[in-house]
Amino acid sequence: MTSLKVLAEEPAHNPIIPFWQEVVIGTIAFGLLCFVLMKFVFPQMEKTFAARVDAIEGGIKRAEAAQAEANALLEQYRAQLGEARTEAARIRDEARADAEAIRQDVLAKAREESERIIAAGNEQLAAQRESIVRDLRSEVGTLAVDLAGRIVGESLADEARARGTVDRFIAELDAAGSAGGR
Repeated sequence: MTSLKVLAEEPAHNPIIPFWQEVVIGTIAFGLLCFVLMKFVFPQMEKTFAARVDAIEGGIKRAEAAQAEANALLEQYRAQLGEARTEAARIRDEARADAEAIRQDVLAKAREESERIIAAGNEQLAAQRESIVRDLRSEVGTLAVDLAGRIVGESLADEARARGTVDRFIAELDAAGSAGGR
């Protein structure tokens, strides 16, 4: 009973208010925990966050630099493409001009060759005509002399007389042909 009495004599403790010893130990433990966190953990976390921020910002800067470089290269390629198109158009125009010059040259040579062939043909025809006319005059003259000799009944074998008669006959034929052609 004595122990019950001792228990009964102690004042009842309020469960909401902690014992002062627990408050002191809790405060010391909290202070020690804050000291360890501030001394070792927070600086390490700051370094990690700074590294991440640097990596992110550096990555962004590198990405921006790469984007700017890509844009510059794109503009350079576009400029080169424009120059290539201009060069291709110039080459195409030169090729057309060269083709036209070659075409004109070939046409001129063909015309010259055609004119030369026509002139040679005309010369050859004129020469053949002259030759044929000479042969025909000679033959017509001979036939005319033979025919005239038969008609006249005497031989016109005298060369000078025969030639004069033939020339006169051919001249009359030419005059008649010229008068009839007009």
